[in-house]
Amino acid sequence: MSCCNTTDTRPQSHDLDRRINADDKRLLNCRAVDVNQLMPLKYKWAWEHYLNGCANHWMPTEVPMQKDIELWKSNRLTADERFVIMRNLGFFSTAESLVGNNVVLAIFKHITNPEARQYLLRQSFEEAIHTHTFHYICESLALDEREVFNMYHEVNSIRDKDAFEIKLTEDIMRPGFSTETTEGIQRFVKNLVGFYVIMEGIFFYSGFVMMLAFHRQNRMTGIGEQFQYILRDETIHLNFGIDLINGIKAENPEIWTPEFQGELRGLIEEAIELEIAYAEDCLPRGILGLNSGLFRDYVQYVADRRLERISLPTRYDSKNPFPWMSETIDLGKEKNFFETRVTEYQTGGSLTW
Repeated sequence: MSCCNTTDTRPQSHDLDRRINADDKRLLNCRAVDVNQLMPLKYKWAWEHYLNGCANHWMPTEVPMQKDIELWKSNRLTADERFVIMRNLGFFSTAESLVGNNVVLAIFKHITNPEARQYLLRQSFEEAIHTHTFHYICESLALDEREVFNMYHEVNSIRDKDAFEIKLTEDIMRPGFSTETTEGIQRFVKNLVGFYVIMEGIFFYSGFVMMLAFHRQNRMTGIGEQFQYILRDETIHLNFGIDLINGIKAENPEIWTPEFQGELRGLIEEAIELEIAYAEDCLPRGILGLNSGLFRDYVQYVADRRLERISLPTRYDSKNPFPWMSETIDLGKEKNFFETRVTEYQTGGSLTW
């Protein structure tokens, strides 16, 4: 009586046929490759962004807030200074959540590349950390958290920016949406431009100026340090988003029509006006060497840098009125941002089971 070996683990011919090549991968609409198969990598930039994000891991509760608490309780901040801090907390507290929801609900499911998905998972966690940060700041300063987290309903300049972004998420989440048509890919790229280029690359950078203006005067240093860590995260988010947009363009050149390019430029121009209105709201009289007029120049300057990165003509030709921010975030060399660490960050710990 013969015996069959039922534990033969040698690779079968059909298994060999399923081994993939990196060239088989695509960012959208890839049917030839299992999205669970990370290796071999095709888009090494996505993996590098993931590793950079991991290297920047931090938690807000590790940043001391005692000096901020003492300053906030004192009479050494003017009413206008308190106002701009509150407005910034009100915008960022909800904006980070909107970005996280967009990544999870509108972007992730349409990306068919595993290394890009790996980064999106990391970004989703970082958005949660950022939302946690604003809760931690509110708790530390004993602020009314309902007032801060509800500003996107009650403050027009914040509501208008958030509504601008929410429309882009809703468009991608409509029943029947897919990226299998040229129009569908264009709508998807419009969402990516709205969140990576505009929300994280323009709206957030404007807010960083306002908060880091305090930090460079050695005031609100705990909040300033947390904003520096957020800035480092957002720099990677921005670079990943631009690489993703440019990668989709390269794989789907038919989407990059003059009409579509004009639509994207119009979207960015609309966003600039929303950001200028927000700056006018935050700085009705000007503080710390900042005023709304300077912010018009600044957001236009930043917008031109973003347009260049996605191969669109620049629009404004404005100068940077805050050269100290260029030293902080190095807008001209964003790819090299992590060659210099903002502050040394090390963490360690152990688990007790």
